Amino acid sequence: MTENSYRQAAKLFHILSHPARLHILDELRRAEACVCHLQTVLKRPQAYVSQQLRVLREAGIVVDNREGSNVYYRLADRRVERLLEQVLGPAGQATRLLDCPCPKCTSCYP
Repeated sequence: MTENSYRQAAKLFHILSHPARLHILDELRRAEACVCHLQTVLKRPQAYVSQQLRVLREAGIVVDNREGSNVYYRLADRRVERLLEQVLGPAGQATRLLDCPCPKCTSCYP
């Protein structure tokens, strides 16, 4: 490995070491999600969640996709997916919340 490879790996581990970003990534490995869904899951304000998503997006770990007025995020880095599987175990089912206003959650509950 080169010195640059070690720097890149250290940067990735630094990004993954933040609890909120790790929680977001854990949720995204289950299914893509919009900011309002991640807000509900994390119980944090929109600005905070968006800030963490920006860090993950700039690092190339997540990508976004606009559907109408909603922006959905998903994992873009298979290495991260494999790391999460090793550290956190199997992903399990996508989280659906009664108090989440996102279209994916509201379509699950009448």
